[in-house]
Amino acid sequence: MPLIDLYRALDSERRKVIVGQRWTFDQLLVALLTDGHVLLEGVPGVAKTLMARTLATTLNADFKRVQFTPDLMPSDVIGTNVFDFQHTTFSLKKGPVFTNILLGDEINRAPAKTQSSLLEAMEERQVTIDGVSNPLPNLFMVIATQNPVEYEGTYPLPEAQLDRFLFKVVVDYPTHDEGLEVLKNYAAGFNAHKLAASGIQPVADEAAIMAARAEIATVKVAEAILDYIQRIVDESRRSPDLSLGGSPRAAIALLQTSKTLAALQGRDYVVPDDIKVLVPPVMRHRIILKPEAEIEGLNADRALERILARVEVPR
Repeated sequence: MPLIDLYRALDSERRKVIVGQRWTFDQLLVALLTDGHVLLEGVPGVAKTLMARTLATTLNADFKRVQFTPDLMPSDVIGTNVFDFQHTTFSLKKGPVFTNILLGDEINRAPAKTQSSLLEAMEERQVTIDGVSNPLPNLFMVIATQNPVEYEGTYPLPEAQLDRFLFKVVVDYPTHDEGLEVLKNYAAGFNAHKLAASGIQPVADEAAIMAARAEIATVKVAEAILDYIQRIVDESRRSPDLSLGGSPRAAIALLQTSKTLAALQGRDYVVPDDIKVLVPPVMRHRIILKPEAEIEGLNADRALERILARVEVPR
């Protein structure tokens, strides 16, 4: 199935259960097709979990959810070796990380040791238990959530772990019309806990995703676009608003995701608008504002807007 047809089929299934949030869902899909992970930030009740479950259902992928809490241990995530008294041997009891799509709910509620248990899985696509490396499935994605307004009892993710996420996606409230449609759906009997009843169907599988990734790899990127990406990252490093700018990994993420976004829109080449729209999700968690900029009321997205305004767009 051509990628543009796959995208249309996935979006059609998405609309059966999710009202609005198209760009949010598109970003999840871009990250998946770019073989990356996503940090979803939003207040409770804005369909973060529903979007992750919907994505897994439409892809016929294994889905597991971990509720991160202060007492969660690394072994609760990656698994552990258990002694079998009957056979007097150790056997691996796999943790929920051995899946296709892992939802880490409220990841910032777990201490750093447990958060870091995901680092190897996210970067190396494997986990090491008692010195033995165990590969994860070819199709593996972490979707983590965090609440932006409740900080009591939380452990902020360190920059090294934030950098492992391809995107940080901000999930906002629905508009009035979208909220009204959600209410109408529930009044008509919709139940988010029973996705099958909504008629949502798998329209792809792992083979389709791998074929899509191969198609994305053929997307062309002009040298002027590469220069544009690098100039954006360079500008972030000398921005008067930032104490930490974008890393080379941020530039690579912009390149790879722009190719995916272009392919989803039916193009075999990247345009500057692809880069512009992807700068916030790629870079908002990879930069650090100066204290004086925060006092001024600036946030990461506004600082990135200023950076984009100063960088000349290639013609």
